[in-house]
Amino acid sequence: MLTIKALHIIFVVSWFAGLFYLPRLFVNHAMVEDAATRERLAMMEMKLYRFMTPLGILAVVLGFWLWFGYGFTGGWLHAKTLLVVFLIGYHLYCGRLLRAFAEGRNTRSHVWFRVFNEIPVLVLFVVVFLVVLKPF
Repeated sequence: MLTIKALHIIFVVSWFAGLFYLPRLFVNHAMVEDAATRERLAMMEMKLYRFMTPLGILAVVLGFWLWFGYGFTGGWLHAKTLLVVFLIGYHLYCGRLLRAFAEGRNTRSHVWFRVFNEIPVLVLFVVVFLVVLKPF
């Protein structure tokens, strides 16, 4: 089970790297004017999304494996699970934003994306404290 836990942590960290960087690319994409840079950013966003999606899937699958190995007990784990569900929705919404950029349909400002970019950071703080402190 410790191997599964280690792999889970590795895939969570890797998935979060993508969740941190993709919205940052959106900030830059929302600010650029020239078509060549927009096209390059759209390509980078798509490649990153395709890379981070399997990492997120593996993180969630290994998390389920840990549930079955250790059990699903404690209010902290219920709260963490709710936050993971939220992150999955955030990830999928990033995919919608990516497609909007690729199709030239983005209507959001770079300021909006700067705020949007902070959401996974806040979720990570809460999840780490829940896992380490197990407050309830």
